[in-house]
Parts: sequence; structure tokens; C-alpha cells
Amino acid sequence: MLRSMTGFGCYEYSEDDITFTIEIKTVNHRYFDLFLRMPKQIQAFEDRVRSIVSNKIQRGKVDVYITCDNKAEDAIDVVLDERLARAYSDALKAMADHLGIKDDISVSTLARFPDILKVEKKEDDERIGNILEKAVDQAVSSLVEMREKEGEKLKESMVLNLQNVRAYLDKVRERAPLVVREYKEKLEARIEELAGMKVDPARLAMEVALFADKCSIDEEIVRLESHIDQMNDLLEKGSPVGKKLDFLIQEMNREVNTIGAKASDLDITRCVVELKSEIEKLREQVQNIE
Repeated sequence: MLRSMTGFGCYEYSEDDITFTIEIKTVNHRYFDLFLRMPKQIQAFEDRVRSIVSNKIQRGKVDVYITCDNKAEDAIDVVLDERLARAYSDALKAMADHLGIKDDISVSTLARFPDILKVEKKEDDERIGNILEKAVDQAVSSLVEMREKEGEKLKESMVLNLQNVRAYLDKVRERAPLVVREYKEKLEARIEELAGMKVDPARLAMEVALFADKCSIDEEIVRLESHIDQMNDLLEKGSPVGKKLDFLIQEMNREVNTIGAKASDLDITRCVVELKSEIEKLREQVQNIE
């Protein structure tokens, strides 16, 4: 399916008293660009998270924010830094001796000093990693589903734009042969008006042939129609096709500009203006397709 590069999702996953909350935001970008923020205690799993996200999202700027709440009863441990406590105790005793004051050092006194007691979370790395992988996988899957819904809306709009492009191109194709015929008729009338004499058929044919060759847009019409067909095929194929669509838009613009430069006809010029307008709408939408 066609996928948009824009999406937002907030997903919460709980297992074994461990809860992961994952927020994902994606916007359009030329390449895949992942920014990941997660708690220090689970940063060892960063590569696993990046792998899951990159396997399901090929293009766009992706911001992922992960929080972890471990409520397991055995998840907390208090660790004593015995060397630091002994150093504090020796320093206090030395200070008491030096100042000649009463030594009233107690356990509660030492416990007030920083880093004597540290609260640490005891983690079962493999269990935590497996739960995190499940949470990230489901969060990304939910986001991709949202991006696919947005992508289908873009597809519907782009198909209509392509139908309009084809309709204006058909008008150009119908009008193109008449341009040469009208030029011949105007040239004959102008020569007779100015010179008052019969037109030399051979000379007239040469002038008309030169004009026809100069303003011929048959190749541009064929190429533009081919680009329309390719774009429709890519829309049906689904993502990731954003870069290919972007390239086709550039080529379509190139052909339309050439048609506008060659055509010496007001009706074709009007069609060219409409073609450019429809292609610009396509270009804006393609910028948001994965």
C-alpha cells in the first residue's frame, strides 16, 4: 500500500509489571532519519530498537521517545559504597580530633552523605529486551497502519490529478495538428494581402514544413503520456516509491515546459498553464509519500 510519511502514535505495552510507553512522530524527509530517546537503564537495547524501526519505515524523519516503568517487587536494590562510607568516617574522626570536639558519628550521619547509599534497579536484561522489542514492534506497526490510511487518501487525490493531466494532454494532442493548418492558411492570406499575387506552392510548402518541424510536440506528448502511465503503476504498486514519483514529476515538468516553449498557439498555452497547475499539486503530495 501507499504510505504517507506523516504520522503520530502513542502506545503503551505492559508485561510482568513492566510498562513501556512509546511515542513516535514522523514527518517527511528525503531520507530515513531516526532520533531515539530512551532511559539510561535500557540504552543497551538501542540497536535492537533501531533495527525494528528501520525494517518497517524506509523514509522520513522519525522521532521515538521511550519511557519505562518497572514495578516488580524485586526490581529495586539499595547498594552500599563501603569504601566511600569508610573514607567519610575517617575524615569525620580526623576532623573531631583536630578540632577537639566530641565524636558523635553514627550510621544515620553517614547515610546523609551523597553516594553512600545508591538505589539501583535490578534488571533481567534478556527479559527486559524481549518486552521492549514487543512494545516497539507493536507501536511501529500501529504507526505504519496510520501512515497507510493517509497514503490511500493521497493516492485517491493523485489519481484524480493524473486524470486531469491526461485530459489536458488530450486537448493538446487534438489541437496540435490544427496549429500547422491554421498557420498555412494565415500565411497564404497574408502573402496575397501584401503582394497581391498568387502564392508559390513549393515555397509555401517549405515554409509550412519548417514551421511544423519547429513547433512539433509529438515526442513530448508521447513521453508525458508514458510518465502518466508509470506514475499510475507506481501508485498501485505502493511504498516505497516516493523517490521514483519525485523523479517522474521532474520529467513531467520538463516535457510540459518544452511543449509551452514550442507551441505557438493560445489554446495550447492555456492547456500548458493547467498542466503545470495539476503537476504542482502532484509534486506537493509526492513530497509526503514514503
